[in-house]
Amino acid sequence: MEATDIGSYGDVHLSVTDDYVVTAQIRRPPNNFFDLDLIESLAQAFAAVDEDRRGRAIVLCSEGKHFCAGANFAAPGPDVLEPTNPDGTPRHLYDAAVDLFSTKTPVVAAVQGAAIGGGLGVACFADFRVAAPEARFSANFARLGFHHGFGLSTTLPRIIGQQATLELLYTGRRISGDEAGAIGLADKVVPLVDLKSAVHNFAAEIAGSAPLAVASIRETMRGDLPALVRSATDREKAEQDRLRKTSDWAEGVKAMSERRPPNFTAR
Repeated sequence: MEATDIGSYGDVHLSVTDDYVVTAQIRRPPNNFFDLDLIESLAQAFAAVDEDRRGRAIVLCSEGKHFCAGANFAAPGPDVLEPTNPDGTPRHLYDAAVDLFSTKTPVVAAVQGAAIGGGLGVACFADFRVAAPEARFSANFARLGFHHGFGLSTTLPRIIGQQATLELLYTGRRISGDEAGAIGLADKVVPLVDLKSAVHNFAAEIAGSAPLAVASIRETMRGDLPALVRSATDREKAEQDRLRKTSDWAEGVKAMSERRPPNFTAR
């Protein structure tokens, strides 16, 4: 099915097909690292889709090897940028995240490779995740000496349950697409070669339902999520700011860059 370009927002490109499916592709290959600019671009792009009657479901995908390998600690961008929020406070990464979670159109994420750290948070923003067996998911924050973020305190337990969430957060271990399917983190697991078509077909099924009914159902099921994410990210940000000052954080980032086990000292 032929797609029509409908615009770009930073590194996010939008196209739409005749079956009311919008594809939002992140274009930062191969790792698609995220920062405030990218999350702001996603929020703006999805807000535009909400206002455009041509789209009734969104496919969120990424160009390159990985879905989103997290934040780029080698060349981090600022977490706060001007302009300010409407209330005059500085615009933080998590302000953009709350706006992203306020998206009204259903979203299906296509995870072809790594969804790590904050990248896992981006994947968990979506209503559904379709993954290839080659996909890798990890909430690796504790292995960096850090607190998790991007609202995972709220989203991950809703998807896989409290105990499975605690295991992933405490250990930081990576799981495959197949294991993600087994625990419910991935709603469908399909061969990598079929991922693009499978995700589109899933989104098209959603788009084929009555849009007013879907919107009503989604509001019932997810309507309080932006407020819950706001509360969660307030706590997550405070703990991240505190732990960023510790020796363990410095050691975790250094160990990751040197590809060795970290030597944490609880300082």
